[in-house]
Amino acid sequence: MNPDQTKKTLVLRGVGVSPGVAIGRVYRFNPLDSQVSLYKLNSPSLIPGEILRFKKAVKESEHQLLGIQRNLKKTKVTEPLYVIDVHILILKDKKFINRTIKNIQRLKINAEWAVRLTLDRYEQIFEKVEDNYIRGRVSDIRNVSQRILSNLAGKKKESVWVNDEKVIVVAQDISPANTVQMKLDKVIGFATDAGGRTSHTAIVARDMELPAVVGLDNITRFVRTGDEIIVDGISGLVVVNPYPEMSQRYEEKKLLHSAARDEYLKDAKSPAITIDRYAVNIGCNIEFVEEIPSAIAHGAEHIGLYRTEFIYINRQELPTEEDHYENYRQVVGTKDLLWSTIRTFDLGGDKFPSSQKPVKELNPQMGLRAIRFCLKEVEIFKSQLRAIWRAGAYGKTRILFPMISSVEEIVEAKRLLEETRKELMAQGENIASEMEIGAMIEVPAAVVIADKLAREVDFFSIGTNDLIQYSLAIDRSNERLTYLYEPLHPAVLKLVKSVVDTAHEAGIRVSMCGEMAGDPMCTLILLGMELDELSMNHLAVPRIKKIIRESKLEESKLLLEKALSFNMASEVREYVQNYMKERFPVEFQNEND
Repeated sequence: MNPDQTKKTLVLRGVGVSPGVAIGRVYRFNPLDSQVSLYKLNSPSLIPGEILRFKKAVKESEHQLLGIQRNLKKTKVTEPLYVIDVHILILKDKKFINRTIKNIQRLKINAEWAVRLTLDRYEQIFEKVEDNYIRGRVSDIRNVSQRILSNLAGKKKESVWVNDEKVIVVAQDISPANTVQMKLDKVIGFATDAGGRTSHTAIVARDMELPAVVGLDNITRFVRTGDEIIVDGISGLVVVNPYPEMSQRYEEKKLLHSAARDEYLKDAKSPAITIDRYAVNIGCNIEFVEEIPSAIAHGAEHIGLYRTEFIYINRQELPTEEDHYENYRQVVGTKDLLWSTIRTFDLGGDKFPSSQKPVKELNPQMGLRAIRFCLKEVEIFKSQLRAIWRAGAYGKTRILFPMISSVEEIVEAKRLLEETRKELMAQGENIASEMEIGAMIEVPAAVVIADKLAREVDFFSIGTNDLIQYSLAIDRSNERLTYLYEPLHPAVLKLVKSVVDTAHEAGIRVSMCGEMAGDPMCTLILLGMELDELSMNHLAVPRIKKIIRESKLEESKLLLEKALSFNMASEVREYVQNYMKERFPVEFQNEND
């Protein structure tokens, strides 16, 4: 009998943030896995040597702790001594040692992964303990395991996953730095405790076209590396240890989804023009140059948002002007794109190189980030601006300044942009002959003064992720508040419409690059506002374009008018959902909203 069949089947509900179905084995990600590699021992003769490696690492760990203990005893700092005693006891614990040795023998795996599996087991046991203090002591086992792993690794830095098997990553959450650690070509899906539709996990999953469910609360408590799992990013369900009939049904669902996606791709490059001839430019949001071919294949006509923060992620030093230039030139120089919009870096919070960590802020999302950081660190900012000017010589380029909240900010940013242009001209550099300038509208203050900002720029780009967060006073990274994060909230609709109307009165174009732009449930609402451009993850492009091609601007305006007549967000959501499902039954046949 398959051992998985003896395990209890669990069905967990979360938020489906990237469509599709993934069926495979769990890889339970932990940040300490940056030192853990997995490989099979090809011969039984290798097992004794691997056990010896483990025992030596344990002994070395004990020597290190005893040394620390001796040094502490020479000082007046004695409080940590009992913690070290606990760690030494764990290192001598026969159950800890024997379980790890059995993992090596039974699974024929290397010592690093055997330690990791032992830690997995202890974490599961401690999670079930009701006493908070006892439950918290699992951190001691983690620390001991980390020390053993460090001694096993020596000076080598292994990658997270080097086995050939494709895996579904299960984690509490996944940060930008975690993503860089992973071998993403081995990942077929994601499932996380935390997160929402705009979390980093969600964005990465959509960009990679991998099924993902987030906001599961406690999936990490129920799974271990190697468990069989199904991730249904369409309905937001995760099935742990599915029984055979269930696996078969999901295999069929997976095939159906793939077939539907292929159907969308047939007409992906057709323009998004309504039946009554209203045209919307559809672009793509990217973070890596490597995403561009897929963006074009899915029908993106331009790059509506190039997030440049990832040039900074996971590096010891700040990127040079040449680092910026090489990245931007590859984007701007791509054929088949009408233009590329480069957003200056939105650094802040957790998006900093390791050597440039800012002072810790109580609320980094409202702290020194984006344009605020750029105008404070002028030389860092100018390095990026110079690179954008130089790359702009190879294709139409637009520059976008994030988190604008005052006219002073946009005026100063423009001054520095012009200053760098003159510097480059004086040096005889080949640069863009012109550059359209845009302001991101993502804080309520920018909406209120949109008429004044419109005099300073060539276009607006509405960043709904932050605009919704700040307008509704919701921390979008807090999974407990996910239910309040509502793009169809009457206040959000009125704010967006106000920006669009103000931009058009001033004679400038207006785009939307937030996640709302790629939500098919919102497509007719946004069409009714007469946005000029929508930019989204490439997976959403064919579907959004198809809905627009089968619609009329006139009907979308009527839908918008009706939506704005409701008082409550729930009423708007219910009405729009029912309308869209009835109007586009094929597009929404798998929706379980």
